[in-house]
Amino acid sequence: MLEVSHLYKEYSTPRGALPILSDISFSLKRGDAVAIMGPSGVGKSTLLHIIGALEEPTCGTVTLAGCNPFCLPDKELAAFRNQSVGFVFQDHCLLPQCSVVENVLIPTLVANHRVDYVPRARSLLQQVGLGDRLEHRPAELSGGEKQRVALARALIRRPLLLLCDEPTGNLDRASAAVVASLLLELHRKRENIIVAVTHSVELASSFPIRYELHHANLHPVAA
Repeated sequence: MLEVSHLYKEYSTPRGALPILSDISFSLKRGDAVAIMGPSGVGKSTLLHIIGALEEPTCGTVTLAGCNPFCLPDKELAAFRNQSVGFVFQDHCLLPQCSVVENVLIPTLVANHRVDYVPRARSLLQQVGLGDRLEHRPAELSGGEKQRVALARALIRRPLLLLCDEPTGNLDRASAAVVASLLLELHRKRENIIVAVTHSVELASSFPIRYELHHANLHPVAA
């Protein structure tokens, strides 16, 4: 279960406090998939970073499976993010010097080395349609293929929470449709909580739960 309770975020500016998020509360369970819409600069990524424990809120709480990550020491916080949260960013953030399968395995480098993650990495890449690209470098892939590698990398440690920050923002329409269908297939398996932030109405409309972030407040969008 993901619980977001009375979340606030503001930044200090020369003109005073700038509110980004104001009294945001919602809860999601395993198998839920939610899209958070809103124009660029409205605070969607900030909300996602707080949910993923990359950035602390000004006040309020975030708990995942009963754990408040902001109460953890730094080392345990890093382990929490590595094991419990998978991230897919607008820019795939692949390492150019590594092969496709090596990129997928990167989150496992700090994991228990007694576990062999290579078969799972190969299986995930097969599932996203890249089983014949294992030894390719990112420069040899299209934008849509790179984003599919990023999705496989986010799933390698079986995270409870999958966070997607504008996952189709840099893709052409056909590639965006492929990534969207993969996210929906994950939703059907009901193994993760999926939260995607996007300004794409087309992507958001494919999600069963939708919110709009507007003037620092989160509003449900009717189906």
